[in-house]
Amino acid sequence: MKDLGAMLLGRAAFSELAIGNTALVRAMIEGGARVVTSYPGSPTPEIAEAIRAIPKDKRPFYFEFSTNEKVALEVAFGAAINGHSSVVFFKSVGLNVAADSFVQLALMRILGGMVVVLGDDPGANSSQNEQDNRHYARMAAIPVLEPATAQESYAMMLEAIAMARRTMSVVILRMTTHVCHAKELLHFSAWNDPPLDRAPRFDPDAANYIPLAASVAPLKREALARLERTRLEFERSPFNRVLSSSSRRGIIVAGTARLSLADCLEGVCGRPTVLELGTVFPLPRGLVRDFLAAHEEVKILEELDPVLELDIKALAYDAGLKTRIIGKVDPEELIGEYLPEKVRSILEATWPGLLGTTKASTVAAPAAIARPATLAAVSAPAILSAAALTALPARPPQLCPGCGHRSAFHAIKKALAGDDITVADIGCHTLGYLEPYRMGRVLLSMGHSTSTASGLSIFNESRKVLCFIGDSTFFHAGMPGIVNAVYNSHNVTLVVMENGTTAMTGHQDHPGAGRNFNGESPKIPVRQALEGLGVTNIREVDAYRQSELESLVRAAVAESGFKVVIARHPCMLKLTREARRKPGWTARRVTIDQESCSLARLCVADFGCPSFQRCGDGRIEVHKDLCIGDGSCKQVCPSTAIVDDKGGE
Repeated sequence: MKDLGAMLLGRAAFSELAIGNTALVRAMIEGGARVVTSYPGSPTPEIAEAIRAIPKDKRPFYFEFSTNEKVALEVAFGAAINGHSSVVFFKSVGLNVAADSFVQLALMRILGGMVVVLGDDPGANSSQNEQDNRHYARMAAIPVLEPATAQESYAMMLEAIAMARRTMSVVILRMTTHVCHAKELLHFSAWNDPPLDRAPRFDPDAANYIPLAASVAPLKREALARLERTRLEFERSPFNRVLSSSSRRGIIVAGTARLSLADCLEGVCGRPTVLELGTVFPLPRGLVRDFLAAHEEVKILEELDPVLELDIKALAYDAGLKTRIIGKVDPEELIGEYLPEKVRSILEATWPGLLGTTKASTVAAPAAIARPATLAAVSAPAILSAAALTALPARPPQLCPGCGHRSAFHAIKKALAGDDITVADIGCHTLGYLEPYRMGRVLLSMGHSTSTASGLSIFNESRKVLCFIGDSTFFHAGMPGIVNAVYNSHNVTLVVMENGTTAMTGHQDHPGAGRNFNGESPKIPVRQALEGLGVTNIREVDAYRQSELESLVRAAVAESGFKVVIARHPCMLKLTREARRKPGWTARRVTIDQESCSLARLCVADFGCPSFQRCGDGRIEVHKDLCIGDGSCKQVCPSTAIVDDKGGE
């Protein structure tokens, strides 16, 4: 083979002997992928080796090995919602690591489109199990293409990239070990690289990127509707084909089992009709229904779990079909690769004598036939929204009175430009996406923020990217993304919102608190943990010191590389609850000096503490049952009209 890098970058159409993993890289180049990420794991590492063969200065996309599969997926996601077509690849069990974010992807508007390449491993050639990731696809409502050959890998990757971009969503390309490593003479098309659009396109006002509470149901409805539109496309996909015969027996087969089946049926008289499926989820129901209706018996051949089998049997039952459907009848059919010997034994057990009847001469390969004329176009079903409920007006969630996160958001918002990008994480601070702060406009899962922000920073020279994480989430799942930002030099500012507890779920302790469930424990300070992870640019401030925090954030985002600002203040709900239990506690609160108040209303409109109430006559008053007298609001008032209430109870 000639120089691999030069071959992959060739502009003219050409043919070359190569493996399936190499074919994927050529498809990424032709398809216009701009950001590619991975965590190494068989059977996918050769994809990265093919990328390595392309000199970095000539590579038409950004590539990184990330610290784990979850981080790799989140970096690719961040790039894709910014308008850059992205690809992430890893092995089968790697999806378990990435699952927390993966299952959210269908809810998102992914502008550039995103392809997830899964290296599944029937036979556990290099894995600890035979995990079948089609189950994940169903749970996450993400379509799956599954090639059987290296040439199909190339074609399906091109289609996956185009489909993901067209639908602004995510598509799975399910590779298996033998397809990844199969070598054949591959035919590649010409390539004309369009100029790279470096303008970041992320627009949090064009779609909802916060799947919480009331927003989840609408996002899920759209995801399901998109999946149904994809199913209708799959009904006409050239990756599905029927190999005709006059037999009343049929076989539905997918993946590498297609090749083994072809070997077994070569030269067989009275061979069954075969439906080869390349689009395995969502199932092209019309195509399958018509195939079942045309046959008396149908055997389903699929490696590992009976995923197609269960879908097809349910379809036949709903359609009232009398076809005998033969799925997995022996536990051995659930185990291992479907190599020719295994498929031969399955067919012999299903239809004894079938493979013993052969012609002496070579039989021509059956031709693909057109779809049955009886298949009618099926409209996407209407998905009804829940009936409106008669109830009290909705009460939006909000930060507690005195919360340090509120002071932090108020200060940080002033340090950023209006179009700068902010990323949220899981915790109390997630509520910063609401009015009046509008901080942290995209959310996937715990610990995702630094990784997603890193993806948003790629090919982005005009908009600053800042992300948030709480101290509990930092210890839970945040550190891998931080390590990755250091390791791969991402230009991101992280704000650690440190309040000393796991506040959102009831003030449980975490490793930075110096206590565990059973009592005192070693304390792991956030700053020392960050330094241990290789972070060198760290600033710290009490979140109540708003002017100082604003200044520190303004300086941090102006610097290149990965920076951290620790905005620290204890959880005031926890602090006041503990204080009330102590002898001599007296309530504190603030009040409004009405003579000094200029009615600028920044306390309500910008700071947003729920203690402040608008009166019918336009005045602002403090709700005595809500205010805790922390005084963080005083620095917000331009007329210094917020003062300590000396009136007591």
